[in-house]
Amino acid sequence: MKKNRLALILTLILIVIAALLIWNNRFLTTIRGTDAEFMVWDTASITKIYLADRMDHESLLERQGKGWTINKDYKANTETVNQLLYTIYRVRVRMPVSKASHDNIITQMASRSTKVEVYQYVPRINLFNKIRLFYHEKRTKVFYVGDATKDSSGTFMLKEGADQAYIVYIPGFRGYISTRYAANPDEWRDHTIFNESLADIQSVTIEFGREPQEGFRVENTGKHQYTLTRLADQTSVPFDTLKVINLLSAFSDLRYEALMTHGMKQHRLDSIVNSPFLHHITLVNKNGKVEELKTFNKKIESVFDIPEEEYIDDNDRMYGQVGNDLVLVQYFIFDKVLKGLSYYEAGNPIQYQIERFQVE
Repeated sequence: MKKNRLALILTLILIVIAALLIWNNRFLTTIRGTDAEFMVWDTASITKIYLADRMDHESLLERQGKGWTINKDYKANTETVNQLLYTIYRVRVRMPVSKASHDNIITQMASRSTKVEVYQYVPRINLFNKIRLFYHEKRTKVFYVGDATKDSSGTFMLKEGADQAYIVYIPGFRGYISTRYAANPDEWRDHTIFNESLADIQSVTIEFGREPQEGFRVENTGKHQYTLTRLADQTSVPFDTLKVINLLSAFSDLRYEALMTHGMKQHRLDSIVNSPFLHHITLVNKNGKVEELKTFNKKIESVFDIPEEEYIDDNDRMYGQVGNDLVLVQYFIFDKVLKGLSYYEAGNPIQYQIERFQVE
């Protein structure tokens, strides 16, 4: 008898919990309505975002500790990911697509749109947002992002399985947001080449392809102790300590401008990386990690019909090889670490002339 009574009590409790869950879900849906179709209130709970477009681009953004990765292989750009999270949180429905244009919009989205899947770490039981139990990862949103409206003030979106498309926007922002849902993984890659603090650098070696005598290596030999070695003959050189410290400090944040690997034909990439290098920078941190950048001359392509060998040098940018990637880097960013040995030798003036800017 007691067992039957206990079973009855447990059954009643489960029925009450189920009823509360159903009511809670309907209550929240009624309050939020269509405004919540494409948004996520709690972006901190997002664990993954998958994006795919009709050009076979795929990007999987995954939260890893304090940062994000793209397609498991690369570190994602924190600022770009944060902008996407902000967009997912702030996006609102402005109005449904009109009946007159709805079929055309759906046809356009079928051939030109980005599929977005949002995964969150959510509880299986959520009572009034007060009692949350049994957390797990779940795909919570699937929708398609289309083109901008004619006045560029909104963006077309369609929830998976829905019959009605909507025009969405971000309050206070005039413009379209489809570019923030890019599926091309190159758009999400972190542009950092060097990101080491002064205290974490063991050595920096810089070789100059056109001026081998200017090549050198700076090495940390103890707390605030360094040596400067000429690469040409491996001899130690007296140096200006402040200049060397400024050099090492500059490696705390050096980034490339654009990724070129997938925007060039293979024969062109091979031609660049097999050409004589301008600079070869090798940084070793105190954990033994090696980071390298090799730069190559870049020509300014002419719109006129002239031979390629007559193209003039680009004084603003050069190509860089980082691992297996070809990138575009700016002299403005890297000039501070591209001064030769003579600049750091003790007794030399602080001024440093850069030949490529000298005008005859």
